Amino acid sequence: MNLSEELIYRGFNAKTTIKDPAELDTRASKKFYFGADPSADSLTIGNLAALMMCACFARHGYEPYMLVGGATGQIGDPKDNGERDLKSIEEIEHNKACIKAQIERIMNVENVTLLDNYDWFKDINYLSFLREVGKNFSMTQLLDRQFVQNRIGEGGSGISYAEFSYTLIQGYDFLHLYRKYGVSLQLCGADQYGNCTSGIHLIKRLEDADADVWSTPLVIDPVTGRKFGKSEGNAVWLASKDNGSGNYTSIFDFYQFWMNQPDEAVESLLKIYTLYSKPEIDDIMARHQAQPELRVAQKALARGATEVVHGKPAAEAIISLNDVLFSRDINFAELTADEIVEFADYLPVVKLGTNLVDALVATGLADSKKKAREFIAQGAISINGTKVQDEIDLNQIAIIKKGKNKFAVVKGN
Repeated sequence: MNLSEELIYRGFNAKTTIKDPAELDTRASKKFYFGADPSADSLTIGNLAALMMCACFARHGYEPYMLVGGATGQIGDPKDNGERDLKSIEEIEHNKACIKAQIERIMNVENVTLLDNYDWFKDINYLSFLREVGKNFSMTQLLDRQFVQNRIGEGGSGISYAEFSYTLIQGYDFLHLYRKYGVSLQLCGADQYGNCTSGIHLIKRLEDADADVWSTPLVIDPVTGRKFGKSEGNAVWLASKDNGSGNYTSIFDFYQFWMNQPDEAVESLLKIYTLYSKPEIDDIMARHQAQPELRVAQKALARGATEVVHGKPAAEAIISLNDVLFSRDINFAELTADEIVEFADYLPVVKLGTNLVDALVATGLADSKKKAREFIAQGAISINGTKVQDEIDLNQIAIIKKGKNKFAVVKGN
């Protein structure tokens, strides 16, 4: 498949300024940019969908310019329902470093250029910005933006001048990248399409040149009907370890998330979140439909998505761990301490000596101490295969299990 065919096959096509997708196959300038703000110290699988689209462009010969918004992150992308809390400069710097590492790993191409828009905004004079950028936007044009209408309309929460100006800052990014690198295509999620057109407007007004935006749909959780993302409270994080904010999903839980996808969603998710080719996906789905009870498609999805984010060795280790944890032939009490400690790379971990209630909360097996105590009283918690109903201290290396498929490891320092 050529690029345009693969984008459509995988569902990476929403709003765009490009009239015919086939134009992407013969485009003179094969450079694009994609931006992400450092609003957390990890991206989510919602962000991952857009990154998979970017990787698709890169596989077809496009040169990626991946921008982490050190400047825009100081303002915050406007939400529909209210102002974002401003983050400290220290937190933004921390988040930038974490996100850059994730983008570089997922893109997995040699020619990726990582950028930070703070590098050019830190020296821009405010009056110069108003003269060059602000003067080229009418208030009518900006007030028509949907997010502004949602915020200033009846029942809206209002909007600060800072967030109102966000679209101008993002538009200038596109102008800067066009001028310095010749980038004439911006990729984005469909929710960012309006902001991205600001850059097209500036490039046309100030450079008398054409530029384009290509967007991908937001991925909707088939169970909840909500988009995948932190703002919806259902985030699945790309970080597998806590970087300081608690925004992480263990590799085991990441794998299990994909394993638990319903049959009606799994084919579209295979196209978005894995690198399997069309013939491979066709084969996976044929085998799945022949014997759905074997969950062939879910297993392929979990393996493929885990390989993309955490690498092939981690995916293979999780598959082996999954087989152990869910095997009816395994007695956890017979596992050695060394065998259990090996699981710690892929499961939530608590230190020896931690009280069971605190451990359940710390590992995410319970949302609160009250819930943890309820689980213990109900017999839903086991330690090395033995159910416990007391709030004991965890003084041995062990596997904690909650219900049927939630696990954590108790180990030393």
